[in-house]
Amino acid sequence: MFHLLDIIGTMAFAMSGALTAMHKKLDPFGVFIIAFVTAVGGGTLRDVLIGRTPVGWMRDMQYVYVIILGFFLAILFRKSFDKLRTSLFLFDTIGLGVFTLIGLERGILTGLHPAICIALGTMTACFGGVIRDILCNEIPNVFREEIYATICIFGGIVFFGLRKLNLNDDILYLVTSLVIIVIRLMAVKYKWHLKAFDHK
Repeated sequence: MFHLLDIIGTMAFAMSGALTAMHKKLDPFGVFIIAFVTAVGGGTLRDVLIGRTPVGWMRDMQYVYVIILGFFLAILFRKSFDKLRTSLFLFDTIGLGVFTLIGLERGILTGLHPAICIALGTMTACFGGVIRDILCNEIPNVFREEIYATICIFGGIVFFGLRKLNLNDDILYLVTSLVIIVIRLMAVKYKWHLKAFDHK
C-alpha cells in the first residue's frame, strides 16, 4: 500500500505540475521540467535534510518513468478535463495527502521525533508545489490564506494518534491520506482560511 501510494502521489504531482505549466503556456520542455520538480522537489529536500543520498528518484528509475508518464498523460488528455483548474486542484490534493504520508514514514524510519516527522511530511507534501508556483510566477499556496500546510500538520497528528492504536499499516496509510484529502476538499468548498496579516 505504501509503495502504491508513493507512485500515485508522484503521478498526481507530476500531472499537477504539467497542468500548471500548460496553463502558463510554457513549451513542452518547460512543462516537463515543472512536472518533474513538482513531483520530486519536496522529497529531494527531505532526503537531503535527513542525509539520504543519492535522493529517492536517483535510486529508483521507476519514479522518473512515472513522471514521464504523468507528463504525457497530462498533455494527451488535457482537453478531456472539463476545467483545467478543477483538475489541477484534484491532482494537487491527492498528492498532498500521499506525500505527507511518505515524509512521515521516512522520518520514522530515520528514528526522528514525531514532531520532526510531521515537519518532514509537511515539507515533502508542500515544497514541490512551492517550487512549481515560484517557477510559474505564482505566490505558493502554502504562503497564502488558503489552508494547505496546516492540513498536512493536522494529518501528521492524526497519523501518530492512530498509530498508537496499533492499526494495520495499510489502514493507517489509507485513513490518514483520506483525512488530509477530505479536509482539503472541505476547506476549499467552505472557504476555510487563515487570516492574512494586515501590513498597516
